[in-house]
Amino acid sequence: MPVKMDFINGNTRKCLFAMALPMIAAMFLNMAYNLVDSLWIGNLLGKTAYAALTNSTPIILILNAIAMGATNGVAILLSQAIGAKDKTKVESMIATSFLAAAAFALGMTVVLEVALRPLLTLLKTPEGTYQMAYEYLSIYLLGYITVYLYCYFTAVLRSFGNTVFQMAAMLVCTLLNALLDPLFIWWFGFQGTAAATLLSQFLCLFFMLLYLHKKKLFSLRISAFRKEQILPLMKKSVPSAFQQSIPAICTGFLTSLVSGYGITALAAYGIMGKLETILFYPAMALNMVLTSIVGQCAGGRRYDRVRDYLRSAVLYGGGLLAALSLLVIFFARPFSRMFVNSEDTAEIVSRCFQIVGLGYILNTVTNCFLGGMNGLGKPMKSMFCMVFYYMIVRMPAAWLLSVFGAGLDGVWTAVLISHVAAAIAAAAVTIYELRTGRRPSLKPV
Repeated sequence: MPVKMDFINGNTRKCLFAMALPMIAAMFLNMAYNLVDSLWIGNLLGKTAYAALTNSTPIILILNAIAMGATNGVAILLSQAIGAKDKTKVESMIATSFLAAAAFALGMTVVLEVALRPLLTLLKTPEGTYQMAYEYLSIYLLGYITVYLYCYFTAVLRSFGNTVFQMAAMLVCTLLNALLDPLFIWWFGFQGTAAATLLSQFLCLFFMLLYLHKKKLFSLRISAFRKEQILPLMKKSVPSAFQQSIPAICTGFLTSLVSGYGITALAAYGIMGKLETILFYPAMALNMVLTSIVGQCAGGRRYDRVRDYLRSAVLYGGGLLAALSLLVIFFARPFSRMFVNSEDTAEIVSRCFQIVGLGYILNTVTNCFLGGMNGLGKPMKSMFCMVFYYMIVRMPAAWLLSVFGAGLDGVWTAVLISHVAAAIAAAAVTIYELRTGRRPSLKPV
């Protein structure tokens, strides 16, 4: 398959925008897809149902993070092979990674269905929302293999420089979910939301498979499978999956912490999580796009281009997030009332964004550098940066500040502190890698 974009020789800004803008649009559509459930549940079923959705969210976030992270690991090796113009390796990498992805997703679905109740107990799910959360997730998990394979195919397309289709697929999926949600809630209640999500996910994957079959964008030959490529794939995919999962693990920890402040605080935290996607998704999009772009540049041994792309991403991404952060801070209260019409809930949501504020801009800077590190073939170092500021900085600081008198404000302050630490750590490690001339391992796999 011909590469859609020449990252090595093309104009830096044009190539970055051509990749990033459709990806950011796809992320915002994904945000809209998730918001649909929240809006219908909050307005049709009330605060308790919304709190049950909040209890379900950490598990969903972790699962989605594993899917995006592991498939982003595939994109690292595939992008480098494309940059090196090694057609044989590209074909074998696609076949091997596809079979591994399908087997892993199926295994995860079985394990999680069996372990769902202990997981909800571990997250300290309140008795009043436990059964609702369980019923929602037990249906949602049935569609995990479709979510995983969708992420896989978008990662492959991204490696070749195609992000436009992901935007189109998410548009269709979002519209389907918006139409199905109220109907399924009317018929089945709270569980109907999960059923509508499940159906829209299957249809979205079906739409993608039709597109791939019609366009014949790349060759998927099972005979090209190479078992010796599984270990290199795991070395990139496991750190990438864990890296993407760390924020979701942290969200689960903070959810259990906030649960101690009552259902109003829990509902507010759920709303904050939804609104934060406006500020997190552009950063995630830049991370994933830079993984593919830098991977191709690294495969072609053009490290000067890596620096150019990182500078452009930090500059334009930071500017976008400054504007979006101001929007969310100023309109936090009316946004909150769209989900749950409660002044107490809106006050907590507004207070959070006033404290964290600047942190979302820094998070974008962090994700740009982490995407660069992933593309350079250093997902392990990128993962350690995530462990540092989420598990070593944010989670202990949130617990300490909360327990020793700062309350919910202490939790939000810990989030801000971790964003500052993250930006410093990610920038320092990436710049060190580039300045010392340490290059990614591009040995044949």
